Amino acid sequence: MKKFKFFGNNIEVSCDYCTHSQINNGTQFCTISKVLKNGKCRKFEYNPIMREPKRQIALPKFKEEDFAI
Repeated sequence: MKKFKFFGNNIEVSCDYCTHSQINNGTQFCTISKVLKNGKCRKFEYNPIMREPKRQIALPKFKEEDFAI
């Protein structure tokens, strides 16, 4: 039986939100010295705390005239 992760199984691999990633003096590096190969890291572990949500687009302001027929 396939095991499902809490945030889903289709999380793209990125060092920005990996458990093994650290930022020091503005430089991001892997604490276990791994490098992405073909865009994937075998030791990638998702850490939801490190992920920054994308900002939502502001909706345009409408006037009452816009809805008049």
